[in-house]
Amino acid sequence: MNKLYADVIVDISHEKLDKTFQYCVPDSIAGILETGMCVDIPFGNGNKLRKGYVVGLGDTCKFDPGRMKAIRGISRSSAEMEDRMIALAGWIRKNYGCTMIQALKTVLPAKRSVKKLEHKTVERILGREELISLLGESCRKKQVARERILRELLEQESIPYEWVTGKLGVSSQTIKSLEKAGAVRVVSTHSFRNPVRLEDEEEHLKRLSDSQRRIVEEVMEDFDQGRPDTYLLHGITGSGKTEVYMQLVKEMIHRGRQAIVLIPEIALTYQTLLRFYSRFGNRVSVLNSSLSPGEKYDQCERAKNGEIDVIIGPRSALFTPFPKVGILIIDEEHEGSYKSESSPKYHARETALEVARMHGASVLLGSATPSLEAYFRAESGEYKLFVLKERLTGGQLPTVHIVDLRQELRDGNHSVFSVKLQELLADRLSRGEQSILFLNRRGYAGFISCRSCGFVKKCPHCDVTMSEHNNGRLVCHYCGHSELRPGLCPECGSKYISGFKAGTQQVEEKLKILFPQVRTLRMDADTTRTKDSYEKILSAFSNGEADVLIGTQMIVKGHDFPKVTLVGVLAADLSLNAADYRAGERTFQLLTQAVGRAGRGTLPGEAVIQTYQPEHYAVVHAANQNYEGFYKEEIIFREMLGYPPVSHMLAVQIFSREENTGRDLADKLALTLKETFGGLVRDRTRRGQSSWELEKDPPELQIIGPAPASIGRINDIFRFVFYVKCPKYDKLVQTKDLLEEKIQGLQPGGDVMCQFDFNPINLM
Repeated sequence: MNKLYADVIVDISHEKLDKTFQYCVPDSIAGILETGMCVDIPFGNGNKLRKGYVVGLGDTCKFDPGRMKAIRGISRSSAEMEDRMIALAGWIRKNYGCTMIQALKTVLPAKRSVKKLEHKTVERILGREELISLLGESCRKKQVARERILRELLEQESIPYEWVTGKLGVSSQTIKSLEKAGAVRVVSTHSFRNPVRLEDEEEHLKRLSDSQRRIVEEVMEDFDQGRPDTYLLHGITGSGKTEVYMQLVKEMIHRGRQAIVLIPEIALTYQTLLRFYSRFGNRVSVLNSSLSPGEKYDQCERAKNGEIDVIIGPRSALFTPFPKVGILIIDEEHEGSYKSESSPKYHARETALEVARMHGASVLLGSATPSLEAYFRAESGEYKLFVLKERLTGGQLPTVHIVDLRQELRDGNHSVFSVKLQELLADRLSRGEQSILFLNRRGYAGFISCRSCGFVKKCPHCDVTMSEHNNGRLVCHYCGHSELRPGLCPECGSKYISGFKAGTQQVEEKLKILFPQVRTLRMDADTTRTKDSYEKILSAFSNGEADVLIGTQMIVKGHDFPKVTLVGVLAADLSLNAADYRAGERTFQLLTQAVGRAGRGTLPGEAVIQTYQPEHYAVVHAANQNYEGFYKEEIIFREMLGYPPVSHMLAVQIFSREENTGRDLADKLALTLKETFGGLVRDRTRRGQSSWELEKDPPELQIIGPAPASIGRINDIFRFVFYVKCPKYDKLVQTKDLLEEKIQGLQPGGDVMCQFDFNPINLM
């Protein structure tokens, strides 16, 4: 039997995770030691016994065997919460294909050298008579600063340090001299940063409808009987899903448990936080990328110490170190932002199920347009399905008008606004009601192209079109390359080269030409770069400071504006043209969410969907808010082609600085699967993509590719990909393990990297 060696991290603070130490594994524990376990190890010159975590096991000794120290044993004294996070990291490494170090950096809170918030006060020590005597002495010696602080201390026993040095203008040297004289003392206290800065509002408790109450009762009954489950809440827009969330959180808090509430974007944080804060006060906090490192660290410490019960944030909030999680709620669960695009490429939905298993917690997925994966599992009985079909206000879903932009062009309307949308906008402005205009584009203009020869300007470093900005420059939004916009076509010399004007800023300018008095707010990637920018824009619109809110996807996801009675969707079908099997699903979800922003108050709403494909089933079902109808058509397409959720898919992504090196590695890895799993029934090449199906009945694995990725080069890094389909997820995990072993044997070098993406949300 080969000798076993373990790679161990001794300090699991975020900054030191890259440093590992190798130890010899004693035979007594060689058969039971696993990656992720806590062990007792001798460390340093004095061989002091410390705790460490195993991040890798192997039979290769990296150092002199004679100097190798041995693990003393598996630790039984580690903190349960810490062990749980290490175990979760091990689960992520196994199921998503990454290093243990990468997984640990994902799940562990960022422990950085952040300065604690310090509050200092100046307190008097002397009695009142002694203080008066000292004040008289200061007056005689004309010590003006001393006189000011002593007079103040006669009125109150302690004063905030900042007030003394600021308002009173007393120097720190003067305070120190009084300390030396035994007259005062400076007392310091430390506190955690709290990123929530909301004023207390009176809570308006809403009575649950019968449907809402039944959902809460069933979830809590399952939990109380020791069989927590996973639930899918399919509720139309405005049906009161958030009220169900809050009631469930309240019930869990009463049982001494904590709640994690995930939202897909920072843009949704403000309204969600406002509603939870009005109910639970400062027992609620937030975690997202807009917080400073100190604020993030402090929220994790507050969670550990039991100072908060509820955390709200995007997918990273899933790893909040609560001791006893009772429920994990994923709002708008269909959103693609719940899938990480960097290694490890975990999905928050699947990872939440593992977190819930560790804590014995419930999971609630909520959406007006559930992902096909979630609905498919609910249909098969893996999740419990709840449905809310009525709006809480008693109002109806908005009336939807589908406008054929081809007909608008034939009728001579070249505006970005259809005639119908212009009429409804004018009507809303006259009545003092609000409108939302949604555009699924970013920037002042999109790509520039030549109308004579068809040339499209691309980035010299990336295979993507460059975007025109209003400063006359072209910018690549992948690598940041920038250059001046050409006046003539570089290919044919034609002057008919221009941009595709479809940005939010352009829409805003055109709207103000039509309605000069209109008050607008714009919300897109360019106007939300700074901290708190989301809250400022949404708060201003909610307070009636604008008539029309113009923006990209972030304005149509989960926001609730009772005064909005009109939503206009411009170029609704742009996303239908994406080279992605999820294009129809994404378009349906986006349109349904957009339409659902109208008429959420007591006033009736209307929506206009402008499209070049008015007959497409995604557009038709979105206009009718008919999820079941869309699902039935879309799932047939997935079944025919073996796409998720009917089957599972693994994307094997290769990145290389040398084109041939990357291509060779992709070919070798694909060939490894071919040789390992058997002969092929067919080997065909279509448009440069090989597709092999293994000799099974039905074929167990299907390999698509390898080929250059859809964006073949970014920042001078060449990208290749091939896909493996299989109905069994575990089989794909085994495939990933096999490829990792193959890569380790090939030792391709530091200029080549391979990543694995299970059921990818965005195809490369």
